[in-house]
Amino acid sequence: MFLVTGVTGQVGGATARHLLAHGKRVRALVRSREKAAAWMDQGVELVDGDWSDTAAIKRALDGVDGAFVMLPAVWAPSPDFGEAKGVIANYVEALTKAAPPRVVALSSMGANRTSGVGMITALSLLEQGLRDLASPVAVVRAGGFFENFLYGLHVAQGGTLPVYYNPTSRKSTMVATNDIGAEVAMLLTGSAWSGHRVIELGSMVSADEVAAQLGDVMQRDVKAFAVPRAGWPAALEQLGIPKGQTGPAEAMFEAVNAGWMDLGVAGTEHVAGTTSPRDVFAAARKAAPA
Repeated sequence: MFLVTGVTGQVGGATARHLLAHGKRVRALVRSREKAAAWMDQGVELVDGDWSDTAAIKRALDGVDGAFVMLPAVWAPSPDFGEAKGVIANYVEALTKAAPPRVVALSSMGANRTSGVGMITALSLLEQGLRDLASPVAVVRAGGFFENFLYGLHVAQGGTLPVYYNPTSRKSTMVATNDIGAEVAMLLTGSAWSGHRVIELGSMVSADEVAAQLGDVMQRDVKAFAVPRAGWPAALEQLGIPKGQTGPAEAMFEAVNAGWMDLGVAGTEHVAGTTSPRDVFAAARKAAPA
């Protein structure tokens, strides 16, 4: 039995699919049984609760052979990242008591840095919080998600994909969420290890390459366009971040452009992604209602 958090999201869902495909039993911590009904239909055991409920996390960890943990995405965090700190404290308390045979955590490239990375600071805090657990821990530092470019299927009809990457030709680490799920499932079910591991997951890809592959799927010429720095706050507000609270997201993209998404941090393992942006765009277009 393996615990998967965030099962109704992209990475948690991908992890559960890969575990189920390998004949493993899956348990999920969920806030809404209705939202997770499709997983229950596939045999996933649901435990009611969320990241703020330490008792629920402890119940979900009872008797598991491994656990996958992640933080909820908070695009407008408090200045002290209090939301993340609260979840991390709950995880540490529950994981310390349950001491599962192995723990896999979703992190990000750049989480080795403790400042200057905006939103990724939350994942740096997660890594620090899990460091002293008695259980073997594997931290998966994923690159930027190809799925984050899916808006291009709607907005790039005119041939332009607006991005925050500047210059658009510069490569940074990116990966498909399906590849993250596959790696997490492998870590949970594969050979045992001891101590602490850090896996860099993804391949070096540029926004120009993403745009070109989007164009292949859309059968039109698509070019990446770097949103001017002065336009970032307004553009991020259109994504739903409250006005005046876009700073952490802006800092994250500034850090990306400064090079912290490059592979090769000392002391890490590297796993390349096998799914291309083209694969992600094609699958999404095929799945979209006619």
